Amino acid sequence: MRRVVILGSTGSIGTQTVDVCLQHPDRLKVVGLAAGRNAYALREQSRLFPEAKLALFEPSDEIPSGIQALIELATLPEADVVVVSVAGVIGLLPTIEAICAGKHIALASKEVLVAAGEIVMPLVAENQCLLTPIDSEHSAILQCLQGYHPEQIDSLILTASGGPFRGWPLSELVNVTRQQALRHPTWTMGGKITIDSATLMNKGLEMIEAKWLFGVELERINIVVHPQSVIHSMVKFKDGSVLGQMGWPNMRLPIQYALLYPERVPNELPSWSPLDHPQLTFEKLDEDVFRCPALARDSSRIGGTMPCAMNAANEEAVNAFIRGETKFLDIPRVVDQTMQSHSPVPATLDSILETDRWARETARALLRMG
Repeated sequence: MRRVVILGSTGSIGTQTVDVCLQHPDRLKVVGLAAGRNAYALREQSRLFPEAKLALFEPSDEIPSGIQALIELATLPEADVVVVSVAGVIGLLPTIEAICAGKHIALASKEVLVAAGEIVMPLVAENQCLLTPIDSEHSAILQCLQGYHPEQIDSLILTASGGPFRGWPLSELVNVTRQQALRHPTWTMGGKITIDSATLMNKGLEMIEAKWLFGVELERINIVVHPQSVIHSMVKFKDGSVLGQMGWPNMRLPIQYALLYPERVPNELPSWSPLDHPQLTFEKLDEDVFRCPALARDSSRIGGTMPCAMNAANEEAVNAFIRGETKFLDIPRVVDQTMQSHSPVPATLDSILETDRWARETARALLRMG
């Protein structure tokens, strides 16, 4: 039995994690649930797990709240696994404290490694704790690497569906609407990550995460467009062999693998057959149209606090687009201009939190200027 705390339990990944735990009551027990601001949904979830402790990030008179409440939940003595699926750098401090407490981290929040991988991964090694990724791409790579040594890896290949605008010329992206961008062809996700998939920023963020998760240089991490979203990512080895993990696009499988790693147990998910997709296709990513992966790659090459600035600016621009306050192509523009305005310093917890604050203010100012 693994006892689980879910940070971000009312979001897309969080609710699916709840479903996975309910499917495996003999193996997974939820002992803590935390949400950002949705107190009603949190209380509804607590009916499923009456013994679970609760926390909210936003102030509340009835539920323990604030960043300290999240930290206390993440470090519960009875917890074995802490699922981190909160948006923004809110999840950074609870993740660090959970690592220092020796918890198994099941990580879905990209910001933790994108903004602070330089801090987080040494802590994981120092505390000898387990960190398993929930992202389908990184889960696929983790699965392909079982039984292999790092020196055998030639490169990592992240697959991308291409999003709703695959094949579109740049000129047609000028007047893209929110409804069009949220219409992902293969995945059902939350609003922010769906827009990141439309701009392809999600692949840029995943490159940075993969660099920290698997200790592979950025130059050996590649992106290939795979519209069917069946092969979730691949590993190329030095002997020329390529291994990939395949399955239907369903986040419950990587969630289950992250929680129960390295076990594989039966579930109720539909199984995939090669006869279901007799043709799988691959295309080169057009970085002249989709600029965001290159911006993310550049931020990681520069290092220090630059990835944090890039990530924060992207989040502000994406949220403004979702609210209808800016245009689709303003997202890479604001990210680029924020990065150009940033003077990176070495990454520490204080400098990352300050950079996140500064970059959000800078991005909001750029968005107001238009």
